[in-house]
Amino acid sequence: MGLGALSAVSLKEAREEAEKWRAVARQGKDPIKERERIRREAAKADHTLTVVAKEAFAARQAELKDDGKAGRWFSPLELHVLPKLGNVPIEEIDQQDIKNTLAPIWHSKGETAKKAMNRLGIVFRHGAAMGLDVDLQATMKAKALLGKSRQVRKNIPAMPWGEVPTFYESLDDGSVTHLAFRLLILTAVRSRPLRFIHLDELHGDTWVIPADKMKTGKEFHVPLSSEAQRIIEQAAAFERDGYLFPNVRKGVISDANMSRLMERQELEARPHGFRSSFRTWCAEATDTPREVAEMALAHETGSKVERTYRRTDFLEQRRVLMERWAQHVTGQSAEVVKLVAK
Repeated sequence: MGLGALSAVSLKEAREEAEKWRAVARQGKDPIKERERIRREAAKADHTLTVVAKEAFAARQAELKDDGKAGRWFSPLELHVLPKLGNVPIEEIDQQDIKNTLAPIWHSKGETAKKAMNRLGIVFRHGAAMGLDVDLQATMKAKALLGKSRQVRKNIPAMPWGEVPTFYESLDDGSVTHLAFRLLILTAVRSRPLRFIHLDELHGDTWVIPADKMKTGKEFHVPLSSEAQRIIEQAAAFERDGYLFPNVRKGVISDANMSRLMERQELEARPHGFRSSFRTWCAEATDTPREVAEMALAHETGSKVERTYRRTDFLEQRRVLMERWAQHVTGQSAEVVKLVAK
């Protein structure tokens, strides 16, 4: 049994190694086989689920919004899988392990559990690409063992569009939260780009949201109604570091600021639900073409080929639509609007 090259191992080290392996032999074990077993265990320790998951995440970061810094891609694994299986070599994980890990949330937090399962599948495929002996069907077999989730998906509560003008009128104290809420309703955008709106993004009657603030990962142009521009002018008085809606101490206002406002008024609806209020108004109170209404929410429609050839964002049609929405929100108009897609 070799103990290493003469030039690399000193006489003292050789004697210590020799005594260590003689002790193994005295226990009735084969020193060479025992050394190989220890090497294999060390190699497995380098390929635990946590290690491979982090490598898989790093490989996908370029595809994720803001390089995945928000943590949404990794969090289902970090919260619900890695605490139980993180230190286990990925080659040793089977469908039973996955089933036992996700069973506690499979029916109570179905969407989160499905995301965790999806991420696990990606991690296992990454492990296979690394040359590891993983079971690529483990997640599929785990799903079969778990069965169909009983959780019923609930939509975010939305305010009926007919009630929006009354709520909008109540946002009248001129505070950062009220102004942010008004602009959220008027533009029908998501909370994050609204909360982080910056003066550099405003170009007259158009708000250009950078790609890294959009869920789609693509730059988006929002037409600003006269009312929206008025709100922005008022918010400019609170501007700090270029951000229109700063928090009291640092950063910008949080989602909780606006959610708590609705909770205090004992409203079931939530801020994100105003996107649904706007979309339902488009369908029920206007003749807006579907493509225009969906584009107003930055939703993609049609096939990939169709989107390739349709090189318009319907900005001018949306400009008319958002002006009409502002008129409805401010109680100035109740007429049915007809928009024709060009």
